[in-house]
Amino acid sequence: MNYVDINEVPSFGDTLPMQLYRTLDAIMPEYRNLFAKNNLTEQQWRILRVLWADNNITVAKLSEKTLLPAPSLVGILDRLVKKDLINRSRSKKDRREVKITLTQNGQKLQEAVAPRVLEIHTKLKSKVSISEWNQMEVVLQKFTQVER
Repeated sequence: MNYVDINEVPSFGDTLPMQLYRTLDAIMPEYRNLFAKNNLTEQQWRILRVLWADNNITVAKLSEKTLLPAPSLVGILDRLVKKDLINRSRSKKDRREVKITLTQNGQKLQEAVAPRVLEIHTKLKSKVSISEWNQMEVVLQKFTQVER
């Protein structure tokens, strides 16, 4: 094993993961308040947010878009069904495939929270220039496309 002087390693607080955690800690409280006011967990929110843009989606696609493992989705989807926010149905073409759609209550929830989501998003974007925002998006996308 090669010796590396600890002084050559970025300090703990300067590592990318810690900077990203601090950023999340700074921006998430307003979102979490919104989730709590609507009796939602962050994971439930992620699912609903995807469905509001892409209703009638397979569980596999939902897992991919929300970054939630398919086995974890089962319980979360069960709770959303109990809240009458989503429906689950088997595909007529392939019975192994399960489709997820919003209920009328799920659609009403979107109408209720979308203005607040836009408000939070606009507030965040106002903290930096358009150029900085666009640059940040490009840099973050590069990191998400790094081969594992």
